[in-house]
Amino acid sequence: MLHIYCPHCCELREEEEFHAKGQAHIARPLDPDNCTDAEWGNYVFYRKNPRGLHHEIWYHSTGCRKFFNVTRDTQTYAIKEVYKIGEQPQVVAEG
Repeated sequence: MLHIYCPHCCELREEEEFHAKGQAHIARPLDPDNCTDAEWGNYVFYRKNPRGLHHEIWYHSTGCRKFFNVTRDTQTYAIKEVYKIGEQPQVVAEG
């Protein structure tokens, strides 16, 4: 079981209180109304799924109900850092 630190509650909690929501730091198209179907499809559906370090968005569903980012190793499940949305990671995933 993972224990995850929530940067909003400032507490270490069990994994069951959280939900992973996918890849972090996805840039929304600047002009969504004028995107092609392919461009919009790439934005909505295509995400990186690396082996190793990965930046993810998590949601504290049974706690403060806020989103935050996690840098996690997908091979070992080890969480390297937790940081608020809008902040930059200190541990940088390659690629």
